[in-house]
Amino acid sequence: MKRVVAKSNEIREGEIKALEVEGKEIILVKSGGKIHALSRFCTHDKADLSTSILLEDRLVCPLHLSQFDLTDGKALTPPATEPLEVYLVEVVEGDVVLEI
Repeated sequence: MKRVVAKSNEIREGEIKALEVEGKEIILVKSGGKIHALSRFCTHDKADLSTSILLEDRLVCPLHLSQFDLTDGKALTPPATEPLEVYLVEVVEGDVVLEI
């Protein structure tokens, strides 16, 4: 199911934006001009990743500093070992569209 969740110009480079779509807690992250969509909570201890640190192509969990790859959600450093869920993002005529 596809849903328009934002306007692409509402998300600045380096910004992390939290939202709920179809009952799922998601973050939108803009890095390198591309918008990524991932699950909002760390797979290790459920920390809120909308307050995480963005390091180019990685999210750093604010609680225990696990790092996650923006493109595939893979946990890159411990203590997290499980990946984040990743959602397909398209920008269509300025709309950010997620595949849920």
